[in-house]
Amino acid sequence: MFGGLAFMLDGNMACGVVGADLMVRVGPDAYDEALSRPNVRLMDFTHRPARGMVYVESAGVSDQAGLADWVGRGTRFARSLPPKS
Repeated sequence: MFGGLAFMLDGNMACGVVGADLMVRVGPDAYDEALSRPNVRLMDFTHRPARGMVYVESAGVSDQAGLADWVGRGTRFARSLPPKS
C-alpha cells in the first residue's frame, strides 16, 4: 500500500518501514504531539499530509528504547481500533 513493509494488528496498521524511515500510525489525537518530537515529520506519501500518521527518521529509532517507544505508540493506537475481518 505504501511501498514498504507494514505491520498489522487485527487488520489495522500499527507501523511500517518505508525506505529508511519508520512509519507510525499514532492517530489524530496524538498527531500534533508526535510531530513535535525530534526526528519526526508528517507522512506525505501521496504529497498530502496523512493526519494521524508520521515518519520517524532512522536517528529517532537508532536505539532499542527509541524503537520500542514508537512501535508501542503505533501498537497502542492499532489496538484501540475495532478488529477488521
